[in-house]
Amino acid sequence: MAKTEISESELLVNVLVAGLEEKKGEDIVSLDLRNLKNTFAEFMVICSGSNYKQLEALVDSAEDFARKQLSEKPFVREGVGQESEWLVLDFVNVVLHIFLKDKREFYALEELWGDAKIKKF
Repeated sequence: MAKTEISESELLVNVLVAGLEEKKGEDIVSLDLRNLKNTFAEFMVICSGSNYKQLEALVDSAEDFARKQLSEKPFVREGVGQESEWLVLDFVNVVLHIFLKDKREFYALEELWGDAKIKKF
């Protein structure tokens, strides 16, 4: 059986997920967008938290894991430090979205990108 190579983006997804799991992120999924037309990234990772403090802890942990394990930094950080209900880390090929549960249901990114291959963690 041939060994399957893992892409840099897939490796980043796994590291971000580990950072989210470290801080008890809920309902973590990744959406593989590589086979879809007109996408802005290769993967999207989505996670829920129960309050703003947890959202901040989740985003900090994911960013810390990426920096320490892969020397990766996000190109953009959105919503952090603003008591936002939706935080984003954009690593260009991988975009991480962390929501309060009700906002995640409202925006329904998994449904919006329903043609993507979804992996639950």
